[in-house]
Amino acid sequence: MNGARRLAAATVVLAVLAIPPWLLTTLTRAHLPGWPTSTRLRDWLTDPLTPATLTTGLIAVAWLLWLGMAYTVTVTAARRLRANVRWVRHLPLPTPWQAAATSIAGAAALTTTHTPSTHPPNPPTPVTADELQRPSDTPQTERSGVVVPGGWLPEDTAHHIAAAAALVWLRRRRAHQPGQPDTDATQLTPLPATVTAVQAAIADQPPPPPAATTTGAMPAPLPPAGIRLAGDGADHAARGLLITRLLTALRDPTDTTPVIVTSHALTRLLPSVAETAATIPGLHVIDTLEQAAALLPASSTSSTADRGIPSLVLTAEPARAAPPNLPGARVVTLDAGAPLPTWRVDRHGHTVDHQTGQPRPRMCVLDGTAAADLLAVLAQPTAAAPDTAASVSARPINRAQAKIPRQATRVTPPTPRQPTETTATAVRLRVLGRPALHIDSNEVTIRRSAARQILVFLAVHPDGATTTQLVHALWPGLPAHTVTGRLYTTLSDLRSTIRATTADQVVVHTEDRYHLDPRIDVDLWRLQAAAHHSATTDAPGSWKAVIDAYTGDLAAGHIWPWIDPPREATRRLVLGAHTNAAEAQTDPHERLRLLQAAIRIDPYNHQLHQLTADQLNALGDSAAAADLLHTHRLRLRLAGILEQPISTAR
Repeated sequence: MNGARRLAAATVVLAVLAIPPWLLTTLTRAHLPGWPTSTRLRDWLTDPLTPATLTTGLIAVAWLLWLGMAYTVTVTAARRLRANVRWVRHLPLPTPWQAAATSIAGAAALTTTHTPSTHPPNPPTPVTADELQRPSDTPQTERSGVVVPGGWLPEDTAHHIAAAAALVWLRRRRAHQPGQPDTDATQLTPLPATVTAVQAAIADQPPPPPAATTTGAMPAPLPPAGIRLAGDGADHAARGLLITRLLTALRDPTDTTPVIVTSHALTRLLPSVAETAATIPGLHVIDTLEQAAALLPASSTSSTADRGIPSLVLTAEPARAAPPNLPGARVVTLDAGAPLPTWRVDRHGHTVDHQTGQPRPRMCVLDGTAAADLLAVLAQPTAAAPDTAASVSARPINRAQAKIPRQATRVTPPTPRQPTETTATAVRLRVLGRPALHIDSNEVTIRRSAARQILVFLAVHPDGATTTQLVHALWPGLPAHTVTGRLYTTLSDLRSTIRATTADQVVVHTEDRYHLDPRIDVDLWRLQAAAHHSATTDAPGSWKAVIDAYTGDLAAGHIWPWIDPPREATRRLVLGAHTNAAEAQTDPHERLRLLQAAIRIDPYNHQLHQLTADQLNALGDSAAAADLLHTHRLRLRLAGILEQPISTAR
C-alpha cells in the first residue's frame, strides 16, 4: 500500500514537471516572433502595446510560473532525499569481522542438526549492585517517587506526608468548639501548595505496606560515619533528609531519637522557619556540633537505637577538626572541608559517590519553599484544645453569638428551586455522602472520576470557577497549560453523558466561568440555606432543618486535595446546629440524644465529649461519662493527636 502511494505521488510530480513545458512549447511555437532584431526593438519602443507583444509577455509569465513551481518541487525532493541519505548513513553497518562471523554462524545453523540438551544451563554468576550500576544506568534502578514543584520525593515519603496532612485536619477537628464564633481564621485554611500536590499525586496509589511504616530506616543508606553532601543539589538533599527523618519520628510514636540541626545550617537551609523550629516535634537546634552528644540517647536504653534507627545530625559549620564521635548518629555536613565520604547530588536527587564514582540511592530533594510547606504539616499547634473542667465551663454557649461558620467563599448559595405539586425537580445532585447525580429518580453513571470531582467542586462554589481555578483544584502541582485539554475532555464527556438522559443543562459556561445551573436541586445548597436562615433568626426548631438536611460528609470517601476545607466547614455547620439545638432543649434526655448524634458526626471533637459527659453526669450516669471520655482518649491516641491528658472527671 505504501509503495503504490509513493508511485502515484512520483507520477503526479513527473506529470507536473513535464506536461506544462510540453504544452507551452507545442501551443505557443507559432506565436513566438523569434529572436528580437534592432528593427523589432525600435517598433516595440514606438508602440509597446500591440497584440504580438502582449502574447509574448503572457507566454513569458507562464514559463516563469512553471520555473518557480519546478524549483519548489526540486528543492523539496532534494531535502527529503538528503534526509533519507543521512538516516541510511547512520545505520550500524557490520564490520568485516562481524560480517564474516555472522556468515559462519548462519551456515552452521543451517547445516548442523539440532540436538536437544538434557543438562540444565549453568546458573548465572552473581553480580553486585555496584558492578551492575553505572551513572548512566541510575534512572533504571532508582526508586519510584513523586515530582512536586520544587523537588522530588520517594513514594513512601509522599504517603507519610499525606498522613501528616490528615493529622492536621484531625487536630483542627479536635480543637473546634461547636456553637462558638470562629475567631481563628486559620482553622479552615487550605494546606500549602506542595502538600496538596503530593496528595493529588498519590490519590490513586495504594499506601505502602505496614511493614515499611515501622522500620524507621533512613531515606537513603548513609555511611556509619556520615557523609558530606556536595554538588548543585546538596542543600536540596539536606532539606530532604531533614523532612524524611522528621516524618519517621512522626509516624512511629516509639521513635525517640532526635533530629539535630545546627542553627547555622537551619538558617542556611530554611531561614523562614528558623524562628518557629520549636513547634516542630523531634527537632533540636544547637549552636555547636559538640552539643549534639548531650541530646543523643544512650544506646543501652534507647529502644530506637536497638532497632538500628540512627539520629540525624545536620551541620554546615566549617570543620576546624574531625567531627566529634557521635555513636548511633549519622552526621551530614555541607562543609566543603569536612573529612567525610562525599556524595555529589544534582538537583533531581541523583547521587554519585565521589570517591568510587558509583551511583547511590536517589535522595529526596526539596527547595526552600517546598520544604517550608512540608514542615507546616509537621508543626504542632501552639495552643492545644482546652482539657480541664474549668476551661469548658468557663465558656458557656451564647446563643446570641452562635453564628454558624460560613463557607470559605463567603458567597450566599443560590436558592434551590422548590418542587411543586404538579412538577418535581428533574435533576438532583447529591454531594453529602456519596456523590451522585439523579435525573428523573435515575442515577446517572459518571464514567470519569474527574467529572464527579468537577460537579462537587461547582456545588461547593455556586458562584462558579474559571478554567484555571478548576485545573489548579483538580491537578495541583501541574502547569495549567499541560492539563487544560484534559479538563475540556472531561467536561465534554460529562455533558455527553447528561445529554443522553435529559435536555437540561447541569454545567453551564457563562462569562468565562463554569457553574451549576441554579435551577437544579443540590443538597449542599439546601443545607447552607437552612443554616443561613437559622443563623439569622431565632425561631424555635430552626436548627432541626439543618440537622435533617445533613446526610453525610461532603464527598464522603474521596480524598481530593481541595476537599478538606469545605468538608470541615460543612461539618461545623451541622455540629453548631446540634449544639445550639441541645442548648435550647429543656428535656435532658433529648439534649443528650442531640449531643450523642453530634459525636457520631465528629468522634474527634473534644468539647462535644465534655458536654456529653456533663449531661451524663447530670443524669446520674457517671460510669457512662467516664467510659465516654476514656474511649475518646484512646481514639485520639490511636490517631496520634493526643497532645495532653484528657480528664475523665468533672
